[in-house]
Amino acid sequence: MSQLSETPLAPDSDTRIGGKGRIILLNGSSSSGKTTLAIKLQQLLPEAYQHMALDQFRDGLPDRFRGLNSPAQTPGAQGLNVVPRDLKGERVTAIEFGSHGEQMLRGMRRAVAAFASQGNNVIVDDLLFKPEYLHDYALALQKHEVWCVGVRCSLERVNQREAQRPGRFPGTATSHFDQVHGHDLAYDVEVDTTDLNADSCAQSIIASLQRPPRGLQQWLADHGDRYAV
Repeated sequence: MSQLSETPLAPDSDTRIGGKGRIILLNGSSSSGKTTLAIKLQQLLPEAYQHMALDQFRDGLPDRFRGLNSPAQTPGAQGLNVVPRDLKGERVTAIEFGSHGEQMLRGMRRAVAAFASQGNNVIVDDLLFKPEYLHDYALALQKHEVWCVGVRCSLERVNQREAQRPGRFPGTATSHFDQVHGHDLAYDVEVDTTDLNADSCAQSIIASLQRPPRGLQQWLADHGDRYAV
């Protein structure tokens, strides 16, 4: 039986074996195009980038900890709970994390740090619901290079996409549309997927990797004392 052979990859100065990998942190509302953008970046970047997404960690929860309007103190409310809410007179669907859900999120951020510590480049696909989440990312990743990317999209287009996606509850993106970008973070780069395709947005992000990242650590320096425990 013949053995399969592989051509060795050429040395890559951007991927430091034994050193720390780069981290691209995508933040935006649900249905803004983060996952599509992460996959496009994986295709275009010459180095390997591991995609680590909130959805993956959510799906790893036991079923009973993924709640659907679960009452307080039940496993569904302790994990990730999807609940109806009123927002400025509009009925929306909110995502709420209980004690176990918050613990999972802290673990996710440190899992990203662990991957990067072993020389792996990482694309993170997340929603920064609270400034405390941004603060925890800054602490967990303070020894790493992190490019913060604001993924924008018009609410009208986001709602159109949401309506076309199976398993999505109406009004989910509306419930946190402004919230995820409301933490005074000066992004290293912003992209708008309303009209630009994933290729164009990815190219803008790749171009930003030529400049040292500043957004996350600058935010920590400016706002960190407010959230220190």
